[in-house]
Amino acid sequence: MKFPTLTIGKFTPKYPIIQGGMAVRVSTAPLAGAVAEAGGIGVIGATGMEEQELRDEIREARRIAPNGIIGINIMYAAREFSKIVHTAIEEKIDIIFTGAGFSRDIFGWGKESNTPIVSIVSSAKVAKMAEKLGGAAVVAEGTEAGGHLGTNRSIKDILPEIRAAVKIPVIAAGGIVDGKGIAEMIRMGADGVQMATRFVMSVECTVAEAFKKHYLKSTPEDVVEILSPVGLPGRALKNNFVARVFNNDAPKPGKCVACLKHCSKSFCIMQALTNSRDGKINDGLVFCGQNVHKIKDILPVKVIFDRLITEFNKA
Repeated sequence: MKFPTLTIGKFTPKYPIIQGGMAVRVSTAPLAGAVAEAGGIGVIGATGMEEQELRDEIREARRIAPNGIIGINIMYAAREFSKIVHTAIEEKIDIIFTGAGFSRDIFGWGKESNTPIVSIVSSAKVAKMAEKLGGAAVVAEGTEAGGHLGTNRSIKDILPEIRAAVKIPVIAAGGIVDGKGIAEMIRMGADGVQMATRFVMSVECTVAEAFKKHYLKSTPEDVVEILSPVGLPGRALKNNFVARVFNNDAPKPGKCVACLKHCSKSFCIMQALTNSRDGKINDGLVFCGQNVHKIKDILPVKVIFDRLITEFNKA
């Protein structure tokens, strides 16, 4: 089996592999640039970034991969959604991925600037809406994904439905950690895959070593769902912080910067994600995909790609 050709707007990566854009500052320029340089689509997690910070990240990713394809991922739930999108467009970002809610306006902004917009969806209904509004592709994300979840259904259930509903490229996401998983999704009709958790376990990912070690020692039983203040469920690894969330004892937000359009204020998700990223694991939220326990090593991005390609060819 050969890799399919994935074309999003005018962009066709060497390999149909997209690195998921993980907030807050998990997917930064070193990772996105390395993935783009390796032949995939590198994605900066823009949620939570200030305008100048995002500009600097995009420019640094471009420096690392001058001929690569660079995108951003932005949560619709973020209060600064419009500002972040327009900043990325000004920086001539190649592709914008958006999830955690659904924006209609973004398609108009993309059309004006000729920037492909890719919605992260979990149903055929929303995929059809994205196509009708001018989406260049959709990411079909199952419940196996990390971060904020839009469904409790498996990618294996929703992928065929979404594939049948739209003519634009469909990218499978959720729980894909190896070449065998990529092959399975391609056989089911996907034009490509999005992988996030596998790339956290890369040398180039800039999270603290404690974050990566927490991934490394995880078991299937360590992966749980919590209700995020965003109003969506999220998939994370057990730790002291998650235990406090389950006990309704999570630390309440201190000085609120109103980073979300709507927030339950059950805890400060920005602080929780920042803490874990910086290595304060027991004071933070460690988002992850369902199959994190299958990843046993931290490797350079180029080696990860080589392995994925070998595994795909064998599958």
